[in-house]
Amino acid sequence: MPHLASWLARLCVCAVVTAPLFSAPALAERRDDSTYQQRVVQYQQRNAERMKQTRAVTGGPEQIIKARTAATADKASLECLTEAVYFESRGEPLSGQKAVAEVIMNRVDDPRFPKSVCGVVNQSGQFSYRGNVGKMRKGAAFNTARRVAEEALAGAPRALTNGATYFHTTKVRPSWSKRFTRTTRIGAHVFYRQGGRRVASN
Repeated sequence: MPHLASWLARLCVCAVVTAPLFSAPALAERRDDSTYQQRVVQYQQRNAERMKQTRAVTGGPEQIIKARTAATADKASLECLTEAVYFESRGEPLSGQKAVAEVIMNRVDDPRFPKSVCGVVNQSGQFSYRGNVGKMRKGAAFNTARRVAEEALAGAPRALTNGATYFHTTKVRPSWSKRFTRTTRIGAHVFYRQGGRRVASN
């Protein structure tokens, strides 16, 4: 009997000593689960806050797409206008190059022509250089054409051609020139518009 009591006492001591060992993993697991859930909530809160800030700055995903589209269109317009100024007037004085850019921008605003710079420049049968020249050579002439194009696209005043939407070199006299109003001559180019009285004879 004393033997049994001693054995039971030892058994109780072992149970007391080992109980924390068995319960610790479960507690740790619950603690880890709690920590993980807290991290998930914190991440979701931070992500929501970033989205709010993005919307506040950009107006949301739709505005971001519109901004990117506009940037791409602006880049294409600059390339098209630079090309036209370069090939149509790179041998002309600066005013002559600006006048060519002005004609293209006037066409963009005229409902009888395409509504974009590239649409105007690429319109079939309108610019003689299309398909007949090589690539632009980057140098002084290119830099000037690019600067003229940038200024025109930025809204430079159109005060050179008096609303002209057509031009030709002095080496030719196309049949259409008889139907339009001559507005001015700059360098080797003569400029015209449709309708209105003749405003220049130079």
